[in-house]
Amino acid sequence: MIFQTAELYPWLTITENIGFGLRMAGADRQSYMPDVERYLKLMGLEGFGDHYPYELSGGMRQRVALARVWITNPSLFLLDEPFGALDAQTRLLMQELLLRIWSEAQRTSVFVTHDVDEGIFLGDKIVLMSARPGRIRETISVPFKRPRLYHDLIFQKEYNEIKHHVLEVLREESQHLINMHAQA
Repeated sequence: MIFQTAELYPWLTITENIGFGLRMAGADRQSYMPDVERYLKLMGLEGFGDHYPYELSGGMRQRVALARVWITNPSLFLLDEPFGALDAQTRLLMQELLLRIWSEAQRTSVFVTHDVDEGIFLGDKIVLMSARPGRIRETISVPFKRPRLYHDLIFQKEYNEIKHHVLEVLREESQHLINMHAQA
């Protein structure tokens, strides 16, 4: 699972953080170090393996968190707003990196986001929740083929239709929540 903030061990180096799950599973360092090196390269973190988390930017720490989970080869990948705290430029780079990794590994992923554009760009399905009680209100299939580039999608009519619909559903749910509070 990847959380909203990179939950790294501050006393471990980046290399040790990435290899942590494999080490806890009983693998010896020699067996997993080639994979750690591959993930350092894949995540654009070459040369930072001996650094500590406090020496990295937020985006770099989040890439370490992604690598630490991804290297263990999970069958299900859970992401809880992992890019929410990042600036717009870093967020887009991280989204594109995630799409590239997904296309290589093709693992099932559940990505929680409150960013409509992010949901459309990254998702194959968008699941909209109701206000209270939280229930699935609607599931929308995202029709865009992979690989995707953000700047190619945002100008497509179908992208904007999906975005408009999602925003309208969210507005209705927000209004429902406001009405519930007004009656209480």
